[in-house]
Amino acid sequence: MPIVPGRFTAQTDKPVVLFLIGMRVNNLLALSDIMFMSKTMPAMLKELSEKKDSGMLWFQTSVTLPRYITVQQYWESFDKLLAYAHAKDAHHFPMWAEFNKRISKSKNIGIWHETYLVEPGRFECVYGNMPLFGLAAATQHVPAEGRLAQAKDRFTV
Repeated sequence: MPIVPGRFTAQTDKPVVLFLIGMRVNNLLALSDIMFMSKTMPAMLKELSEKKDSGMLWFQTSVTLPRYITVQQYWESFDKLLAYAHAKDAHHFPMWAEFNKRISKSKNIGIWHETYLVEPGRFECVYGNMPLFGLAAATQHVPAEGRLAQAKDRFTV
């Protein structure tokens, strides 16, 4: 991704949902479990990216070796996130069932997620000399100047 020179922030007039999800490899020798898990999230992200009305606005995957993988996602709404999680014809539902059968009791892989509602005027962010990233990639990427130049002014609550 190209670097966008300068100082930018995000701007949105409607709420978005930040969904953080990840896994921790608890047993580095559990290769079959690691391989299964390494296929699940990429398949879901590909499916969501190809389905324009899925509600997922943007995502970024981060790996902290040797044990952690985190995916940062922004969604149009919590309802769309839940709809995807429960859709019987989407990748998540059967993969979740398979995880519960194969891996959840073994303790080889740990999983977690956190969900946050990001409301207009109730967030603050800045991006300097960065590619499009995070909330600004999911919403509107605007220069951090004028009334958006300082953190105290971007967070208006």
